[in-house]
Amino acid sequence: MAKSQKLSPEQEVQDFFSKLNHPLKEALQLIRKLILESDADVAEHIKWNSPSFYYSGEMKDFDPKEYKRDIVVSNLHKNDSILLIFPTGNVIEDSSGLLGGKFKDTRKSITFTSLDEVQNRAEDLQNIIRNWLGKIEKD
Repeated sequence: MAKSQKLSPEQEVQDFFSKLNHPLKEALQLIRKLILESDADVAEHIKWNSPSFYYSGEMKDFDPKEYKRDIVVSNLHKNDSILLIFPTGNVIEDSSGLLGGKFKDTRKSITFTSLDEVQNRAEDLQNIIRNWLGKIEKD
């Protein structure tokens, strides 16, 4: 029996999508595309059992528990929506009203319920990602 090879982060995400059976799979695929196209330093992997996106460039040192590299994590626990959680979303300035959530910590969120909604709010989503990227303490 051959040793199993560890998948790259990109392969893990591709494998996730190939096995995903969710009514909003196409919407999540568009979300993924929009987030990755927001900036060349946005990368992806599977974290907390879902596609997640992070800043892959140089940053000043920080405590990993602060999640300063993590941009957004998707959550597919419901069949009628996709929840995007921004662990440090409180730093984002969003005039579109897309970013919300009632967390007592630094998190913010966006809920999408259809492909049409993602298509209609594509620019707002990318602006949120770019605003977050503008707050990074780079090396």
